[in-house]
Amino acid sequence: MARPFRQQIDEGILDRAAALFARRGFAKTSVQDVADAVGLSKAGLLHHYPSKDALHEAVLGQAETLGKRVLEQVEHLPLGAARDRRAVEVLVDVALAHPGVVALLLAPATQGEPGADGSLTEGAGALALAAFGVDPESTDPERCVRVVGALGALAVLTLAARQADLTLAWRPFVVGTCFDALGHRRPRATPPAPPTREA
Repeated sequence: MARPFRQQIDEGILDRAAALFARRGFAKTSVQDVADAVGLSKAGLLHHYPSKDALHEAVLGQAETLGKRVLEQVEHLPLGAARDRRAVEVLVDVALAHPGVVALLLAPATQGEPGADGSLTEGAGALALAAFGVDPESTDPERCVRVVGALGALAVLTLAARQADLTLAWRPFVVGTCFDALGHRRPRATPPAPPTREA
């Protein structure tokens, strides 16, 4: 099997597994559940990933790899609005392409489970913060809140866009909303001048 095709299969498996782990939790998701979701037999899935733990580790590894890709695309830019805009654009594209990973990273906030699969200060979450130049220990609290708010909006909106099958239509609005959440003003069209009355 050609490597790019195999990579697409693996990414599809990992994203579907991530979505199931997000929805049901790791303990309540079986290998058979994942196999059914990706259209493989249990044996076929175990050929790719020899155990549920190996699958889970691969999902977390995929999330971290995606986070590193995002950071690599922006870390050369100086901190500021241009870097924030680029980070939002790259993250939106990653999130639209990998909704299961997004759901998994969002799960700790929505399910309130301590020790769940993701944290904003670890792995992919820490990399997302780093893309915006944020260190929760030393960055101004307002900046931290704005970045976390933008990331939360990004996650929810990209999942909603995927569910509604409106990813292309919503993408510019998701980017704009997240950029606004960061405290930057987008250029807006100048409103037309009010009509003048003749005396």
